[in-house]
Amino acid sequence: MIRNPHNLLAQLHIIHTAIRAAVVAACEAASVEQMATVVAHEGGDTIFAVDRVSEAALLEHFAPLAAEWSCVLIAEGLGETGELVLPAGTNAADAELRIIVDPIDGTRGLMYQKRPGWILTGVAPNRGSATTLADIELALQTEIPLVKQHLSDTLWAIADMEVGGTRFNRITGEYVPFVPQPSQATTVAQGFGAIARFFPGQRSELAALDDALHERLLGAPQHGVAQAFEDQYISSGGQLYELMAGHDRWVADLRPLFQRQLRQHGRSLGLCCHAYDVCTELIARMVGVVVTDEHGAALALPLDIHADVTWLGFANAALAEAMMPVMQALLRERRLLPSLA
Repeated sequence: MIRNPHNLLAQLHIIHTAIRAAVVAACEAASVEQMATVVAHEGGDTIFAVDRVSEAALLEHFAPLAAEWSCVLIAEGLGETGELVLPAGTNAADAELRIIVDPIDGTRGLMYQKRPGWILTGVAPNRGSATTLADIELALQTEIPLVKQHLSDTLWAIADMEVGGTRFNRITGEYVPFVPQPSQATTVAQGFGAIARFFPGQRSELAALDDALHERLLGAPQHGVAQAFEDQYISSGGQLYELMAGHDRWVADLRPLFQRQLRQHGRSLGLCCHAYDVCTELIARMVGVVVTDEHGAALALPLDIHADVTWLGFANAALAEAMMPVMQALLRERRLLPSLA
């Protein structure tokens, strides 16, 4: 178990608050074009100018935490390895924790002021390179609001102990409790859900899979009737929040399955989800959301910046039980999962 988890959570709150303030201030002061300037390509992703603001705030405020809990910090913007051992001079094998952070998840939507971004942090006891998402015992995610948005939510969880949330009012400075309530609907009908297809590459195949899923669950579409709806929120942390808040009923990010298939033909899908994008899934699970890999197992990918992550989220167990067998059958038909035979 993580030592003094509540004290650690308090330190992480300070860091998240500082990042949120720095990014909002930068977005208020700069143009969309300035924030959206490409400044680097690191860790398998594009780094934009707004990312540098969050990275600087992260490193500036991490020293007090590292003085109390030595750690391997894992994040984009820390070079090709994506790792930094703190305090300086500490041996990675001797560090107490591994802390994986996405200083801005949802950069693209935030920098164009379309959708809020999220600061994501997951903390696990240090088990070296064998440490995985399944080892995370503390998670915190904080909303980075749009400039025109005055409310910002924060959610956290300490494994087997507590889950909580607050809503911050930027105008008054007030914090009030926020209790996430996932949907209890047992059908996808008249609800939001999506198969992630944010970027060019295999979008037609992903959309066809989505259509096939709904037809098997709800039957063929009828004229004048919208069976269900979708929302392509380009933020895995944002997708988890939508599930927790009761806005979405399900999400499936299957891009790595298509990536593996394409590689057999010398092609690439492009960008996929990584561990830092879903490092707060502990919070979702602790409020009742079902989060799994394509086999229905817990996420257990390494805490690094390179491995591609396939994940599915369902607002409740009943939805997971109804949808997962159908989804897996469709994936097997497309040879994206091994046959049962």
